[in-house]
Amino acid sequence: MLDNIVMAIGFVLVIEGLLYAFVPGHLRNMASRLRNLGDEQIRVIGMAAIGAGVLVIWFARVFLQG
Repeated sequence: MLDNIVMAIGFVLVIEGLLYAFVPGHLRNMASRLRNLGDEQIRVIGMAAIGAGVLVIWFARVFLQG
């Protein structure tokens, strides 16, 4: 189980690093837009991202386990 957690953290870092490497201007633009959002809106976006992540993990565990 710990190896899965470490691998998941590694994948997140790789994907985030790719975004910083290939679209830094877009990330800067997105960060400036975040300043205009209220805390509640950012919280809802975060909760939606958590929900989407849980669904992806569930889908992978149920349908892609070989």
